[in-house]
Amino acid sequence: MWKEFKPIVLFIAKFFLVYIVLTVIYSWYLQPYLYEQNITDPITSWMADVSASLMRAVGFDAYTVQVEGETHKRFFLNGSFASLVNEGCNALSVVIIFISFIVAFSNGILRTLSYVLGGLVLLLVTNIFRISLLTYIYRHLPEYSKSAHDYLFPAIIYGMVVVLWFIWVNKFAFKK
Repeated sequence: MWKEFKPIVLFIAKFFLVYIVLTVIYSWYLQPYLYEQNITDPITSWMADVSASLMRAVGFDAYTVQVEGETHKRFFLNGSFASLVNEGCNALSVVIIFISFIVAFSNGILRTLSYVLGGLVLLLVTNIFRISLLTYIYRHLPEYSKSAHDYLFPAIIYGMVVVLWFIWVNKFAFKK
């Protein structure tokens, strides 16, 4: 009986082991920023700043501001406050789920590492566009902001994760 269920049990065990380890590391990383220094963590800050750079590249006057004692960055567009970028906006929780699944179906360190790095870059670039577009929507189309934030963009980023998983399983995970 064990032989029959061994692949499923190993998949679940690897998934949860990687997920728990990465979540603990991420929580440990966030601890000093959110609870001691009360500032935006460097990854979230970088995401906000790169998103503002993207907006500037397409012609907007965009910048972010770190206010002392706040664990988010304020995003300004064309001189007006547009959005807040906080820890939940950096997509790392999505990346943790992505990596956990890929490692659970791993097949060789080099192939797995290459795919994880490629997926990571794709997810982070997508997230930068997400933050930029959401900021635009918050500022210029506020009637669509809740739907865009709560439904449209999560569907896009989680949909991308699912597509990356399908590609991994169908094209790479079981190749020798």
